[in-house]
Parts: sequence; C-alpha cells; structure tokens
Amino acid sequence: MTPPTDTTFARRHNLLGSLYMVFAMAAFALEDAFVKAAAGRLPTSEVLLLLGSGGMLVFCVAAALRDEKIFVRDALSRIMRVRFVFETAARLFYVLALALTPLSAATAILQATPIVVVLGAATFFKERVGWLRWTAIAIGLIGVLIVLRPAAQSFSALSIFAVLGMLGFAARDLASRASPAALGSAVLGFYGYLAIVAAGIVYAPIEARAFIVPDGASGLALLAAIVCGTVAYTALMKAMRTGELSVVTPFRYTRLVFGLALGVFAFRESLDPPMIIGSIVVVLAGLFTLWTGRARPSR
Repeated sequence: MTPPTDTTFARRHNLLGSLYMVFAMAAFALEDAFVKAAAGRLPTSEVLLLLGSGGMLVFCVAAALRDEKIFVRDALSRIMRVRFVFETAARLFYVLALALTPLSAATAILQATPIVVVLGAATFFKERVGWLRWTAIAIGLIGVLIVLRPAAQSFSALSIFAVLGMLGFAARDLASRASPAALGSAVLGFYGYLAIVAAGIVYAPIEARAFIVPDGASGLALLAAIVCGTVAYTALMKAMRTGELSVVTPFRYTRLVFGLALGVFAFRESLDPPMIIGSIVVVLAGLFTLWTGRARPSR
C-alpha cells in the first residue's frame, strides 16, 4: 500500500478544515437568527452580556470534561492578549456599525474579512497564495455584493465602524491560528466569549438602556443562541487550525447562503434573481478555491 504523501496529507487537511468552516457558518447563521429574536426584546448590551456569560459557562464545563485548565500561563501569552483585544474591538465596533449604519452596508463590509485573512496568512504565515485563489476569493466577494447590493449613499463616514469591526475579526482569526497549540478549542472559546462580555460592558453605557428580566421567548432565544454559538465557535477554531487559511477562509461566504435560507423559511423573506445569482457565485467560488488547493500547490 502506497504511504500517504505530503500533498495527500495537505489535501485531507484542507478538505477537513473547509467542512469545519461550512458547519461553523451554518451554526453562526442560526445563532444570528436567535440573537435577532432576543435583541428585539432586550437591550443589545444585555444580549451581549448574557450571550457571553452563557458561552463562558459552556466552554468552562467543556474544558473541565476534557481535563483542560482554563487559567494557564499560555492563556495569558502575548498572542492571546492580542486575540482578546481584537475580539472585543470587533464585537464592539460591529455592534456600533449595526446600530449606526444600514445593515446591508455593514454586512457587505464584513464580507471582506476572508480577503484580509488571506493577506495576513501570506504575510505572517508565509502561505503561498496563487493568482487562482485570489481570483476565486475576489469572485466570491463580487457574489456577496450582488446579493447585498449596498446603495452608494449607505457608505457614510460611520461605515468606518464596520471596517474596524471587519479588521478586528480578521486579526482575531489570524491570532487564533498563532495561538499556543496547548490551548484547546474549549479554552479558546472561553476567552472568546469573555471578550463578548467585555464588549457588552463597554457598550452598556453607550446604549444607556436599563436591563430587563428576559421573558420566556427571549430566554429561550438566548439559550438557543448560546448553544448554536458555542458549537459554531468550536468548529470555527477547528477550521482555523486545520488546513491552509487561504483555502479554508473563503468558505466563510457560505454563511450568506445559510442566512438567505433562514430568511426564506424562518422569516418568510423572498429571494429575487440577484440574490439567487449572487449565492450561486459565492458557492462556486468557494468550491473552485478548494479545487485549486487540492489540485496543485498555490503558485
């Protein structure tokens, strides 16, 4: 039997990392739907605090079951401190973008995250990113813009908040790749959700809304959001640590496809031709990126 080559090993890891990413995006889309339901009844800062606290508890239990220590020296390493700062900033600035700018503009800007991550992977991790992958990523971004169609007037000066949030998420993902290998997904998830709590604390005085006791509907929505979010976060960390970032990252675009499906079936939204065409472009671009990663090394 022929032993596996380095190329075969890389292909398997790229495929596994891509599957982790797709699964994470599906779970994140579900989390968005539940958070949206909860935010319709509760202050945003309260949702952030409760969501973050619940996620911390889940990952604390998961770490205990795996016999992983939460408070270890590696968790206070420089790269983890950097990761925490970027995660907190990303959550805060993106919430500000959602509050102060149109959703279409903020979401469109956020879709630039994979491009920034790939650029970071090439710069900091010396991954070889050829023109085929760059082309596929750019086409995927065009597909996103076809779906969202942000109006020119929606990109106001306040869109800088969305840009800062996007940069924060990209830097968070890159820091996750560079985080100490000894830290498991549960530990990374714990500190990631701690950053959400920090974002809620920072945002509370800005929002200046009194907290209220969640009712049954908002409580269930928050619980479901915590479950979906922690599962998604775990899968995302697995994806960012498996395979090449330049191959795995473009599959973030699939979050848009899952979001459209939830809009149709859960919120009775209609799909027009640009949405359908754009979604197909996004999926094909992601599949082509995976194919180029499996067919040959990046040139």
